[in-house]
Amino acid sequence: MILSSHVPIRFIDIQVFVHATEDQDKVLTAIKNVLPEELMDKVAFEKTNLKGHHGNPITLLKAKIKEKNAVKIIFEKISSGLNSMDKELLKNEIDRHLDRGNLYIRLDKQSAYLNELKICSTDPIRLRIHFKKHRPEEIMDICREFGMLP
Repeated sequence: MILSSHVPIRFIDIQVFVHATEDQDKVLTAIKNVLPEELMDKVAFEKTNLKGHHGNPITLLKAKIKEKNAVKIIFEKISSGLNSMDKELLKNEIDRHLDRGNLYIRLDKQSAYLNELKICSTDPIRLRIHFKKHRPEEIMDICREFGMLP
């Protein structure tokens, strides 16, 4: 855990698609469960109505968190919330999750609704964590420092 006030992250983007078959309130609960309790009601989500390939309604919910302390405590919650298997998976596949100073993480909606953080690949809550550093080695060091990587 980083104890200094220096926050090596510029912002965190959160976005999720809500399909017509899903309850939007439950998806919002899942997203808010990813956030630390003190931020649950402070992060505003922008809502965009879209249409799927077959004309089905889809809602995009997204938020961008820039405030330094909020970014830090969200990253800390995600780091502490992932289990050791997911952290190992993330470490082993880090090249697939890093691009131009961004770490991309996909969290399972169903697990998040149950207040558990699990990495998944299909129909996720998408997180983009944009670091102030851009070299993969530097980002991996930061992730290790926060406990996101073993």
